[in-house]
Amino acid sequence: MNRLIVYNQISLDGFIAGPNGEIDWFVHDPAAISVAHDIYRSETLLFGRVTYQLFESFWGHVADDESADPGLREAARELDSATKLVASRSLKETTWVNSRLLAGDLVDETRRLKEAGGDIAIFGSGSIVKQLAARDLIDEYLIILTPYICGEGKKMFEGDLGARLRLLKSWDFESGNMLLHYERRPT
Repeated sequence: MNRLIVYNQISLDGFIAGPNGEIDWFVHDPAAISVAHDIYRSETLLFGRVTYQLFESFWGHVADDESADPGLREAARELDSATKLVASRSLKETTWVNSRLLAGDLVDETRRLKEAGGDIAIFGSGSIVKQLAARDLIDEYLIILTPYICGEGKKMFEGDLGARLRLLKSWDFESGNMLLHYERRPT
């Protein structure tokens, strides 16, 4: 079975976004992103609607923008070539290249995808992460821990999940960010 890997940035107090979804407190860190990218190199990406639309609005045009940073253009080409699956009840169509809506139940579809082949990465998408973590379907977590305290906002996890994780490796960066790589341990 293939890995389902969550890649998220969280505040020191465990929030993935502020109360209104704001992420302006993220400390952008190309070095941490590069290390994480070397770990998850997935050809399939799973998004919730909000994260998909955020990614599409930025990344969907960068590959063709000759004035964009060459590193950003390369990242955009990788994102363009990846299969992007969107779990949404409200979105009726996708417009970003190689994107499609998931048909059916998120949990069932995720199980099928894990059996089909290739690792799957989830960026952000807090509601998706919560649902799949509650079903013990997430295999690994790549977490950029940002030196910021939100105080309130959207948590990555809720409820009593009882998930046991094992730290595979950690990195610290000049930005103050830390990258933590965990794998799920069988319960």
